[in-house]
Amino acid sequence: MNDAERRFMRTILFFDLPAVTKKDHREYTRFVKQLGKHGFAMLQESVYTKLSINESTAESTIRDLKKSLPPDGMISCLTITEKQFAEIEVLLGQMETDVLMSMDKVVHL
Repeated sequence: MNDAERRFMRTILFFDLPAVTKKDHREYTRFVKQLGKHGFAMLQESVYTKLSINESTAESTIRDLKKSLPPDGMISCLTITEKQFAEIEVLLGQMETDVLMSMDKVVHL
């Protein structure tokens, strides 16, 4: 693999799903479980993120997610490089995670 093929990518998924009826709540729960099965982790409420080893893998994840979308609501995906993701500036609050973010590798504590 050359450097471009090994470039880590980060997919950020944003969603806004209805939560009015019991059916809405079931669809929400089902979708969040699907995100976990696809390797996404919660960044904040209704914002999930996944690290991929390259752009092709990130695109494949999005294709797979499209097969299990809920019938209503809005879901958006943004794929950026891991270097760009590491430059996120948190303006308020403190992030609590068991993942140590580093440009060298991702380490689960």
